[in-house]
Amino acid sequence: MGNADECCSTHLIDGDGMFNVHGIENFMKEVKLAECGLSYAVVSIMGPQSSGKSTLLNHLFGTNFREMDAFRGRSQTTKGIWLARCAGIEPCTLVMDLEGTDGRERGEDDTAFEKQSALFALAVSDIVLINMWCHDIGREQAANKPLLKTVFQVMMRLFSPRKTTLMFVIRDKTRTPLENLEPVLREDIQKIWDSVPKPQAHKETPLSEFFNVQVTALSSYEEKEELFKEQVASLRQRFHQSIAPGGLAGDRRAVVPASGFSFSAQQIWKVIKENKDLDLPAHKVMVATVRCEEIANEKFAYFASNEEWCQIEEDVQTVTVPGFGKKLSLIIGSCLSEYDAEAIYFDEGVRSAKREQLEAKLLQLVQPAYQLMLGHIRSGTLDKFKEAFDKVLSGGEGFAVAAHGCTKAFMTQFDEECADAVIEQANWDTSRVRDKLRRDIDAHVAAVRATKLSELTALYEGKLNEGLSGPVEALLDGASNETWPAIRVLLLRETESAILGLSSALSGFDMDEQTKDKMLASLENYARGVVEAKAREEAGRVLIRMKDRFATLFSHDSDSMPRVWTGKEDIRAITKTARSSSLKLLSVMAAIRLDDYTDNIENTLSAALVDNVKSAVTNRSITTVDPLASSTWEEVPPSKTLITPVQCKNLWRQFKMETEYSVTQAIAAQEANKRNNNWLPPPWAIVAMVVLGFNEFMTLLRNPLYLGVIFVAFLLSKALWVQLDIAGEFRHGIVPGMLSLATKLLPTVMNLLRKLAEEGAKPAATDTRGNPPPESKSFRNGVNTSSAVSSSASSEITLENGTEEYSSSSKQD
Repeated sequence: MGNADECCSTHLIDGDGMFNVHGIENFMKEVKLAECGLSYAVVSIMGPQSSGKSTLLNHLFGTNFREMDAFRGRSQTTKGIWLARCAGIEPCTLVMDLEGTDGRERGEDDTAFEKQSALFALAVSDIVLINMWCHDIGREQAANKPLLKTVFQVMMRLFSPRKTTLMFVIRDKTRTPLENLEPVLREDIQKIWDSVPKPQAHKETPLSEFFNVQVTALSSYEEKEELFKEQVASLRQRFHQSIAPGGLAGDRRAVVPASGFSFSAQQIWKVIKENKDLDLPAHKVMVATVRCEEIANEKFAYFASNEEWCQIEEDVQTVTVPGFGKKLSLIIGSCLSEYDAEAIYFDEGVRSAKREQLEAKLLQLVQPAYQLMLGHIRSGTLDKFKEAFDKVLSGGEGFAVAAHGCTKAFMTQFDEECADAVIEQANWDTSRVRDKLRRDIDAHVAAVRATKLSELTALYEGKLNEGLSGPVEALLDGASNETWPAIRVLLLRETESAILGLSSALSGFDMDEQTKDKMLASLENYARGVVEAKAREEAGRVLIRMKDRFATLFSHDSDSMPRVWTGKEDIRAITKTARSSSLKLLSVMAAIRLDDYTDNIENTLSAALVDNVKSAVTNRSITTVDPLASSTWEEVPPSKTLITPVQCKNLWRQFKMETEYSVTQAIAAQEANKRNNNWLPPPWAIVAMVVLGFNEFMTLLRNPLYLGVIFVAFLLSKALWVQLDIAGEFRHGIVPGMLSLATKLLPTVMNLLRKLAEEGAKPAATDTRGNPPPESKSFRNGVNTSSAVSSSASSEITLENGTEEYSSSSKQD
């Protein structure tokens, strides 16, 4: 039965449900459980309180669990869960003594810990002993019924339960033979199983799918102690080699390697305490994942601190390391072999995956050093190539022959040095570094030629840009019928000159005709691109150009002298001429005409924007199709269109709106000039005034005071006329003029009175000076306006919106 001294135990879970992590770690080290691999078994026992569970375990497995003292009364002895190693049983067998059920210490309602401990036992044990009294068999309310219901109910929380051996140990067997007791017990078990609620997936699952039911009986320990010990010794033999095929735990599933037992038990209890369902296969994988990862991390840390690797890593930062690949291959292989030896008992899928991860981490760790090694080899080979290539060229050897020979020789040398740096486990491809070296060599070979070709291309492109941009802009600015033919002639001349020069320069290079023709064609396309870009740039400013042209032609005569609108000019004819010229500019800028083809853009614009307006005025009832209601011109490709018909229409409308002001101002200036020249009333009005006003005139002569009053009234009226700009206000109609004057009259009168008061407050000494001060003038909004006092001796012509007010004194009249 073994010596009790060989037993080692620990309190795995205390009565409050706290898992003893430190205790189980020490326990595993003491019993050397990690060395057992998969060759170990776990046995647990459950049953009613004070049913002799600890006593049975101590006699059956040689453990030293605390037993109840019968002379002190029946009370709770085992609290929580205790774990011990069985003495003298192979393979290594761990036994768990669970707290008894149905104890008065926890109370009638506190069954949570009982269910948790039962589920824990079923999850980690290969064999579960159910300790029960013989006289309870066959009773409806016997103490074993709640226990069995608890076992079966918690079993349903295992998504994928392990096949557990459920051994019923009948204590204090009576004279009734075991063969008579066993059918009754199995029938009770089946009834309990059938009555327990099950998930939908296990509605029809038989009891045998979850449990391997065994039944044994033992005599009373107190009354027949010797017979009890003999029966226990016989039962003990069944636990030897229990995990072998045909043994008590021969068909166990989801076994966790012994080195992961501590972590597995801790995680299972944590899940149970959190009241979650268990998935044992997933749990097995999780334990394997954690343990294999721990082993892998240990091996990775060992490699990272390896002195030889550290020295290689340090040296490769600056220089190439001879034998780089062989040295690292040996160190990595040693690390992986040690991992395989320690992780052999864990799940194969997890073990292989973690091995691959470890190998990947090791290779990832050494890859920077490997890349540095390849970089040293590549840069060294490139430097040697440049030196050798320059030396060969200096010797007078042909360019192509020298480039080919040196490239082949040094690429072979690179391949030989790369083979020495290869790591066996990595299977890394050096083609990218090789290709980079080849590209670097090719780039060096072509560097001078590429630089010269680039300089030549830039030179002739600059010449084209200089020879085309300015002249094209000038030709487009003076748009006429000869604009685009002149641009085509200019483009042809400049392009032929540039192509001839570049072709002559390229003859000195080793270049095939196709590449040469491509470069010449590219230069020709560049020349066209310069012209098209400049045309598009100018088309974006076409409205400004049109307004500038209109302003130049409208405001200046044929001698480029500014026009003075005296009333004799034909504003309508001048406006038509200026607008026609602007329309001509718009038609020239509407499309790119580098190819010799004809279009009808000018006629279309003229018909739609000029002639169509006349016809619409004469005949408003006839509706015609707008020729500009399109986004393309006839006979003009879209790629050559600069301004679409719709855009032309919008530009013309905006152009007319923005130039209408100049025409209006000219007309207003003419009208003002006419009014200025006809300021006297008709002769008949003068005669009528003399005849009808003779009596009033004589009255004024007899009383000069009236003359003073009338003179003052005239001055005030004249000042108000100038300040309020009465003629300008009534230009837009009587009603708007009256409304505007009503808002401006009172402020203007107050302003005049204030100025008169200021003039009267000045000292009399200012009037004794020999010469009066010059008339003060205020400039407001660009209009030259004389003061109210001096305006009494002048006649003025006021032009709206910023035109000048011309004043002519009475002496000049």
